Amino acid sequence: MLSLRPIRRFCNAATVLASSDCRAAISNHVLSTKRLEEPALLKLKAERDPEKLFQLFKANAHNRIVIENRFAFEDTVSRLAGARRFDYIEHLLEHQKTLPQGRREGFIVRIIMLYGKAGMTKHAVDTFYDMHLYGCRRTVKSFNAALKVLTLTRDLGAIEAFLKEVPSKFDIELDVFSVNIVIKAYCEMGILNKAYLIMVEMAKVGIRPDVVTYTTLMSAFYKHNRWEIGNGLWNLMVLRRCSPNLATFNVRIQYLVNRRRAWEANRVISIMPNVGITPDEVTYNLVIKGFCQSGYLEMAKRVYSALHGKGYKPNAKIYQTMIHYLCKGGDFDLAYTMCKDCMQKNWFPNIDTIHTLLEGLRKNGQLGKARAIMALARRRVPPFSSDQLGALQSILSRS
Repeated sequence: MLSLRPIRRFCNAATVLASSDCRAAISNHVLSTKRLEEPALLKLKAERDPEKLFQLFKANAHNRIVIENRFAFEDTVSRLAGARRFDYIEHLLEHQKTLPQGRREGFIVRIIMLYGKAGMTKHAVDTFYDMHLYGCRRTVKSFNAALKVLTLTRDLGAIEAFLKEVPSKFDIELDVFSVNIVIKAYCEMGILNKAYLIMVEMAKVGIRPDVVTYTTLMSAFYKHNRWEIGNGLWNLMVLRRCSPNLATFNVRIQYLVNRRRAWEANRVISIMPNVGITPDEVTYNLVIKGFCQSGYLEMAKRVYSALHGKGYKPNAKIYQTMIHYLCKGGDFDLAYTMCKDCMQKNWFPNIDTIHTLLEGLRKNGQLGKARAIMALARRRVPPFSSDQLGALQSILSRS
């Protein structure tokens, strides 16, 4: 099993003093430099040709405004990966390691993660192993970055070998983030028993499971219909005074909704404010869906009204859920109002739901409303296909 040791934390602090004249001079220099260099960010964002993008980034390898801009760095690597120019990615990232920023662990962590996002796992792990070559110190932060990239491969043998060999080799003590990365990977691979045993073992050596640990495991056990363990984890979390967060409550409500226990889900949402947790749009959508699926459409409408009363604005998923079940329940007037509202925001229900709504409006003799929905459907961006629009138009043609 995974061997874990207690957490060791380090904290560094530094103070820089400067006279007011010196600060003014530095400020003027920085402003002047930014005026000259900021256009490079705009050029990188606008460039679509992979080779030109590579040359432009390479030309700005020493431009701190570009290099320290996380979005510019990640966007460039992402687009080069999309073009399958992994040679360009390797050239750029390997060069960055040789520059002064390569001595900062945080920067190397970024390089590791960028290699991971590009699917270049070996390069990511090699970067971790070679950190000493750049004069950069390893800690659990860079270890966690390399571990995270490895878990994306779903290669259980490689993950376990890394966990077994690396901490002792480089004197790295795992922390709760390390363990949560492993637990999440095991859960996603369906190895739930092993994931649970890792939580048990981490507690034995003094690494206290946090809310992420419990929420990840609960979600996985509920998803695999092992509700008795999911419920036990909730009780264990409360017993150990680990407070659930919004994600934990949403996982619990999702489970209750899936089990057609909408009233219990509604009770859970009512107690959330008592423990300092504010429900979000996801929470309300789950409860609305639960009542709709269980046939309590009036209760779904009440929760929808409560959502507005608390200052929330419905998102696309809430509109989709309500319109679908209102049509199914025959309430085409309210379905029309909601559908018109969300379509005007360029949020469109799926084509089957619009089809059902138009059929209902036609049968009720509400052709004006049906034509209004059809007009909005024609303005969708991106547009529905000609076949889809033709199928919708045929409903009105039968009037």
